[in-house]
Amino acid sequence: MKPTIRALSLQELAVLIDWAAAEGWNPGLDDAAAFHAADPEGFIGAFVGNEMVAAISAVAYGGDFGFIGLYICRPDMRGKGLGKAVWTAGMKRLAGRAIGLDGVEAQQANYRRRGFRPAYETIRYSGRGAGPAVRAERLRPVTTQLVPDIIAYDAQCFPAPRRAFLQRWPQPPHRGLAAISSRGTTGYAVARPCRAGFKIGPLFADDLDTGLHLLDGLAEACQGGDLHIDVPADNAAFIAALEAAGFAPTFTTTRMYKGPAPKLDLSRIFGVTTLELG
Repeated sequence: MKPTIRALSLQELAVLIDWAAAEGWNPGLDDAAAFHAADPEGFIGAFVGNEMVAAISAVAYGGDFGFIGLYICRPDMRGKGLGKAVWTAGMKRLAGRAIGLDGVEAQQANYRRRGFRPAYETIRYSGRGAGPAVRAERLRPVTTQLVPDIIAYDAQCFPAPRRAFLQRWPQPPHRGLAAISSRGTTGYAVARPCRAGFKIGPLFADDLDTGLHLLDGLAEACQGGDLHIDVPADNAAFIAALEAAGFAPTFTTTRMYKGPAPKLDLSRIFGVTTLELG
């Protein structure tokens, strides 16, 4: 069975997001439009006739970094090599870059065989709010006027520039907050409404108090809805604060890279942006 391989339209990407929901991945309600902004050519499907049967995201950030995610074959078409076809196409698209992905335990051996190496474990914590935090900074909604500051701050925490993505990601229906002090921007965070509750990501901040302050502000903005945040396991102090506030671990992945692992200051990364796009 030889499929046709091509980039997905925005409407077809929305179908892929529905597939992710059916897999239990709890995607965001606005993910298709927001993801598409990151890299319109970065979502690849396999088609048999006019039907999409498998797909993957292979999003390019600049010329040096890319990220693999949303790797799904339609359940009734599995075992026919269609997933392999989109994987090959995605990896070809990102050739020459360092490539990241978030792998569940059951797939990590497969990714190792394909040249990926583990960098750190990520634990999803779910709960309602972290409680009062030290409020040294002022929180401000991320308006279009603040986006340049967010882009500059993000460059300290993410492996590559992602200007187009960040121009869309903090805007409604997402809730974006920036922490502002006399030193300037000291962190930012975004909550996106999902099929169930809200996912927080990214949550980047200079220190623990700022991270907790941002989390508390987003909890208020989400009006008591369930919050889900994917936290690097090395961020022990933040994890301890989450557990003290009643958050519980619900899901674990491992960030893996093919090629040189980016040099990131994990002490600033309290929540990764998404498991789909990095």
